[in-house]
Formats: sequence, C-alpha cells, structure tokens
Amino acid sequence: MTQRSGPHLAVALDGAGWHPAAWREPDARPGELFTAKYWADLVLEAEKGLLDFVTIEDSLAFTPSPFDGPDERTDQVRGRLDAVLIAARVAPLTSGIGLVPTAVVTHTEPFHLSKVIATLDFVSGGRAGVRVQVAGRQDAAKHFGRREFPEFTPEDARNGTGLVGELFDEAQDYVEVLRRLWDSWEDDAEIRDVATGRFVDREKLHYIDFEGRWFKVKGPSITPRPPQGQPLVTALAHTSVPFRFAAASADIVFLTPQSIDDIPVILDEVRGERESALHTFGDLVVFLDETAAAAADRKARLDERAGAEFTSDAAVFTGTPTDLADQLLAWHSAGLSGFRLRPGALPHDLTAITRGLVPELRSRGAFRTEYEAGTLRGLLGLNRPANRYVA
Repeated sequence: MTQRSGPHLAVALDGAGWHPAAWREPDARPGELFTAKYWADLVLEAEKGLLDFVTIEDSLAFTPSPFDGPDERTDQVRGRLDAVLIAARVAPLTSGIGLVPTAVVTHTEPFHLSKVIATLDFVSGGRAGVRVQVAGRQDAAKHFGRREFPEFTPEDARNGTGLVGELFDEAQDYVEVLRRLWDSWEDDAEIRDVATGRFVDREKLHYIDFEGRWFKVKGPSITPRPPQGQPLVTALAHTSVPFRFAAASADIVFLTPQSIDDIPVILDEVRGERESALHTFGDLVVFLDETAAAAADRKARLDERAGAEFTSDAAVFTGTPTDLADQLLAWHSAGLSGFRLRPGALPHDLTAITRGLVPELRSRGAFRTEYEAGTLRGLLGLNRPANRYVA
C-alpha cells in the first residue's frame, strides 16, 4: 500500500442525510428519494470533488427505528432502494469515483453477492467495492423466515457477545467465499477464439471447494474475474469483535473515534490483529456552514423538528469546512489513512464537502487535483492481487 501526504476522503450516502429530520430541509428532495436521478446527482457531485469513493447505505429492516424493532413514527424517512442496484445504475454515468454499496451478509448467499459485485466492477471499469454488514435484528430475520434470532441488547452489540460473535464469524466465512469465487477464474481464462470455437479455457476455471459451518460452496463463479481482481471489501467496526473481523477480512475499516486521543488505542487494537496493511478511515457525521454558529443553529433546528438531539455511533462535527480541515489533518497525523464523512443533510452538507472542504484541503497540498488512477484500488494505493489458484 503506497502512502500519500493527505487523507483519503469518502462520503456515506443515506436517504436525505444522516439526520432523521433532514428530509424536511428547504433544499431537500424527498419526492425524489426513490428515483435514479436523485442518486446520480449525489454521486456526480461527490465525483466533482474528486472523492475516493462513496458508500451507499442499506438494510434489511426499517431504519431508523428502535434497536428492538420497527416503531410507528411517520415523521421520518422509511423505505429505501437496493444499494447495489443504485451503484450499478450510476456507474456508467461516472468515470473516476469508487462505488461501495452496503450489502447485508446475514440471510443472503455469498455466491449471489460475489456475482453482483463482480458485475459492478465490470460495469464501473474497476471501481467497485462492498461494505459488508451483519444483521442481528429479529424483525430482519422474520423477513426471510429461515432463521430465528434470540433477543439481544445494544450492550451485546457493543461487547460482541452471544449472537453478535456468531454473526461476525459467519461474515468472515462469507467474505472468504467471496474472495475465492472472485479468484475462481484466472485472468486469461476467456479465449474467445472464433477460429477454433473455444470461448473459455476450462483448465483455468477452478472449484473453490469451500466447506465451513455456514456455507458449502463448490464454485467456480459464473462471472469472470473482476477487473480489479478483488473488489474492495470494507466494514464498519466499533469494538473488539468487529475489529477482529475487519482485520481478517477487509481492505478498509471504518472506525468511530470520538476524539483524537482515541485513535492510537483503536489503531493498536485493529492493527494488532493484522499482519498486512489495512486502510483505516475515521467516520464523522458533519453539519457544515459558513460559520460555526450557523452550523450549530442548523443542527439545533433539525433536532427540534425531530423532537430529540441527534446522536450517532460516530462523532458529530458542527462547524466550517476550514474547521473540519483542521480536525481531519490532525486526526490523519494521528494515524488514520482517511475519512468517511456522513452528511447530516443532503445536498447541503455534501456540497459543503465538495465545494468547501475539498478546496480547503487542496490549498494546503493535502488533496488531489485530479484522479491519479482508473480503479478504486489504484486510488487507494493498493496493488491488484495475484490469483490464489494460479500455480
């Protein structure tokens, strides 16, 4: 993994923004949340800022809602489109930015996900990744009806006890199957020789023969090896169990330090589980305006509309793009390789990132002036991995 002088930068897109009242802002577009144009406009704005990638949130349950199941509120956005399909729709409209949809790996099958993410890598010309997410909620399990989950508390989630530990063990096997299937075709397996009538060299397709507690997958994939060889696998991690999962399975881990003092402690734990390089991105929810007071006032107005103060698993930043640049560069110096910013309201906070924060970082020599690579791996300084099945 190559180093760079400034931090990598991504944005996390979710509905009208991360604040539950964001859809009621004057510049919000609630009537377009389920249209392709809405998502294309957001991703194209991120690309204008030359961001490394966007992530697109997804879930198998209604969100936001209480931890123990759906509520009866009607004043928040409910419903969402499929993140992978959104990414596939906007991919041909973009040329440089990485596309990293969220995919829930509980209740779904790795063979199917390997195929759709490989397809996204082909459609985007090598700019695909996936954010793997587990789902332990009972209401999500009931949507599928194949498994019954015991009740568990937020404390179980934080501590990685009981079901949570099993879900991350399952996810680790899931990602291993993904990676083996992506390698199950050698790069030159397709011959396409019209004269001889040979389209594929069958000797260069490989059975993966994976057998574990949760999956038994023979392979090979029905989709050729993706342009990047291995699309990027990313994961959000807050505590020891997901730290271990990310260290074992991911290329990028999204972390949630609350202050600069948290960063060395978190990095020591994550990297202690990993022998090779791992990109570490800090997550921040951001509310940005021309003055810090205006940003704070806007968040307070949103909180009043929502009926409660907004809090998050990630630190919440209110201030100016210049203030945010100061914090990002300080946290980058503390060891984080990049940041995934969660806009509090869309499009306001996204454009504040692309048209305010990015120029500020660029003026300090801390951000790119053009895309320096054509693939997401290239943007992140990651080599294209060798195929494990090639002798």
